[in-house]
Amino acid sequence: MARRFRGESDHKVDAKGRVSIPASFRRVIEGSDPEWTEGLPPRIIIVYGGKTRDYLEGFTIEAMDEVDEKISKHPRGSAKRKAMERLYSTQAIETVVDDTGRIVLSAKLREKIGLTDTARFAASGDTFEIWNPDKFDEVHDDLEGDGYDPDLDPSVYLDGETE
Repeated sequence: MARRFRGESDHKVDAKGRVSIPASFRRVIEGSDPEWTEGLPPRIIIVYGGKTRDYLEGFTIEAMDEVDEKISKHPRGSAKRKAMERLYSTQAIETVVDDTGRIVLSAKLREKIGLTDTARFAASGDTFEIWNPDKFDEVHDDLEGDGYDPDLDPSVYLDGETE
């Protein structure tokens, strides 16, 4: 299993779309890129597709290798495989983290999720998400509709569903 991301933080996005990745995220990215060595920029995959996604999803190279392996288990040409390939291959870009810890988010990516001057980075296990902070708050404040009980400590869900 790949190393895991932890935490969330907001970072300024400049006019050219450059944004700093949280330092703790960079360590995971470096450690999960088999080709990375000191002095080389670590690589990540940014998935931007999906009709219902209001965020960009960042994958380490190792995490994306695991996804590719799962996709390859489906029959070539099947609808499910085509859908997964479209999301994880076609609607994704490989980019590098520069020597100052930044990535560049193109205008297309910023427009897709409504990013202007600030991006929220949120850990999601072996991936991370990049959100418009207002949309992140809106979506996460509305988890009750998905069966989440805000009056319970979320740790009760670790051992399975709770009524």
